[in-house]
Amino acid sequence: MPGEKQATPIRDAAVLRALAHPARLALLEHLGHSGPATATECAGVVDLSPSAVSYHLRALAKVGLVEAAPGRGDGRERRWRRTAERYQVESVAGLDPEVREATRALLESLLAWDETRARRYLAQVGDEPKAWQDAAFFMDTTLLVTATELSALSDAMDELLGPYRKGSRADPPAGARAVSAAIRAFPA
Repeated sequence: MPGEKQATPIRDAAVLRALAHPARLALLEHLGHSGPATATECAGVVDLSPSAVSYHLRALAKVGLVEAAPGRGDGRERRWRRTAERYQVESVAGLDPEVREATRALLESLLAWDETRARRYLAQVGDEPKAWQDAAFFMDTTLLVTATELSALSDAMDELLGPYRKGSRADPPAGARAVSAAIRAFPA
């Protein structure tokens, strides 16, 4: 897709383990939405102290998920930024047990983080404008597919969502907001 940034694949157990923490997922999301920030600026977003946020940012930096960003000129504060717009965890088939377990731990954290975001939305849904209340949706359905069809569906959904990804929209229309879209498909 023109202009779309490719997802950075993650296959290393250390990187997967570093990501498998709700505060770190929240930090990456915040840096992705808001751009470079200091630990103090991130502290309120993840509800941790600046020193705890610094610890998590250093852990993410150690595995290459964030890096130091250019400062604002005064040299007194350290800003951080993501190193990639998107990350992708690939199939666990054929992985060694350590990487498979690290992938499972990350997916557990992603599920918890997704639930946190959904609950945060539900707690304030009444404050949203009517148009946004009407547009938001939760969907659950059961499909009857082969593994090949499920793979094709995944590819089609990725292509469908591609033009709307933050990294793909250089000039989003007025009123555009960041929206969480979590899609899971697995054998029942």
